[in-house]
Amino acid sequence: MESLQYPFDSQLILRMKKRFRRELLSEDVRRIQKKIAILGGSTTAEIRSVLELFLLDQGIEPAFYESEYNSYWQDVMFENPALLSFRPDIIYIHTTSRNLRELPKMTDSPEVVEHKLAEEYESFRVMWEKITQNFHCPVIQNNFERPSLRLMGNKDVSDIHGKSYFVTRLNQKFYEYAQNHPDFYINDIDFLSACFGLEKWNDPFYWHMYKCAPAIPAVPELAFNTANIIKSIFGRNKKALVLDLDNTLWGGIVGEDGADGIEIGQETAAGQLYSEFQSYLRELQSLGVLLTIDSKNDMENALAGLNRPDSVLKPEDFLIIKANWEPKDRNLKEIAEELNIGTDALVFVDDNPAERHIVRSQVPDAAVPEIGEPQDYLTTLDRSGFFEVTALSEDDMKRGEMYKANFQRTRQQAAFADYRQYLLSLEMKAEIKPFSSLYMARIAQLTNKSNQFNLTTRRCSEAELTQIAADPNYITLYGKLTDKFGDNGVVSIVFGHKEGEVFHIDLWLMSCRVLKRDMEFAMMDELVRRCRAAGVRTIRGYYIPTKKNGMVRDFYGLHDFVKVSEDETGSAVWELAEISLYERKNTVIEVEGE
Repeated sequence: MESLQYPFDSQLILRMKKRFRRELLSEDVRRIQKKIAILGGSTTAEIRSVLELFLLDQGIEPAFYESEYNSYWQDVMFENPALLSFRPDIIYIHTTSRNLRELPKMTDSPEVVEHKLAEEYESFRVMWEKITQNFHCPVIQNNFERPSLRLMGNKDVSDIHGKSYFVTRLNQKFYEYAQNHPDFYINDIDFLSACFGLEKWNDPFYWHMYKCAPAIPAVPELAFNTANIIKSIFGRNKKALVLDLDNTLWGGIVGEDGADGIEIGQETAAGQLYSEFQSYLRELQSLGVLLTIDSKNDMENALAGLNRPDSVLKPEDFLIIKANWEPKDRNLKEIAEELNIGTDALVFVDDNPAERHIVRSQVPDAAVPEIGEPQDYLTTLDRSGFFEVTALSEDDMKRGEMYKANFQRTRQQAAFADYRQYLLSLEMKAEIKPFSSLYMARIAQLTNKSNQFNLTTRRCSEAELTQIAADPNYITLYGKLTDKFGDNGVVSIVFGHKEGEVFHIDLWLMSCRVLKRDMEFAMMDELVRRCRAAGVRTIRGYYIPTKKNGMVRDFYGLHDFVKVSEDETGSAVWELAEISLYERKNTVIEVEGE
């Protein structure tokens, strides 16, 4: 919904939230369903209703549990039956500086201040540990905004008695906890309040009248930021930027002004703006965001602009460059096809409102931000949260290299008439082993991102996967694939549980970037081998259809399974009744240890 895209009108959202909700729920969209517990130190009804809008817009249909006013700690520590039975997929702890119980006083000794800091932190830490113990789900925790009053003026940030100093130190303890607990996420309201304006954020009227913190006008900003964390945890991030050139990556029109006439570099204020924007895009690339170009231009002119000595981004920084006179929506669809990702994973960035309108109408699931004037580009893209980082794996940082290697593989395939000979020419090697803590972040990420080659589309948190890996009733496998062009990273995951002599496959998925490379056969071979060793005689596989996973409808049939049932929705149960008769299928991948 365009009204929910950043930069949005907060007053409009608050005024029209019921209508927006009706419109979102009336859309013919399949959303993942998640249970979210909001444990608040203030009243949270407004936060819940606006958060729901942003989540619906991002493909998540939430069900909510809300604590009573300021009962967040008691709900966890005294094991509220309603919360326990709700079994949340994620817990959001909404606290603010209003909830700090005992701030330093000018008469406190350094020892007393330290004691207060330790007690305040400890009350949160034991709560987080109790959540992990009881729910095994991700936790989102607000940090604390600065107090809006400074008793000592500027010295409040440096003196041990200063409330600002106390909040800063407490926040630092929260950050250190987050660094050591992968399913724990900080919601940075310290940043949000600074952007919104601390006095407006902390408007005392809303606290004393309604016990609302922050003030109600700030709720959309808070809810949007929270929704970005949630959608990232559940694999709803975008993957690639599709960028215009003229007046987007540089000032001017390269076909008319020439490469020497466009504005880029340090010579003018406008040139500095575009250079800063390009530098930001290059930093996004280092996080694994894919860069592509969709420009109405001659290729020669486009390359001339990118090859200027003062251009931060060069042609080699882009996986695909579409510089032609075709409609941009057509180019965008081709880019998605060549990257083998959905158009819903793309963000189209163009200064021209007419082009944005066309792409938005022709490719409605692509993100098309209203980027504003050149001085707004950076802030709009940064605050939109398209690429919110909740986990950053080594595979993420190497994603661009992996896609470039895939293009090399595609070119090599064209030289072979026999597909098996092509696969052998790749010299593929696989590492297929039980889940390892080394790759757990990537494994969790895959369960929340992979949609097409995903038999049951089960989503798992890192904490849940760690628990599964430690359970002796489960068999878990990850698959890592390399070839002569490079390392594809962890690309496939299987896990399931044993019931007597029957093994049930709970999840099987594979990254689309290794489709048709026979990795699924190598994974099945290893799964069968481990099932035999565990005394399993029968393997049962499940297919649950979604809007995107139709390609694997008959997956089990390729592995000698027989379909034993199918309901009216298309959900099916397949069975390999006697695994002793299974014959090895992989003949092109060298598996470590075989």
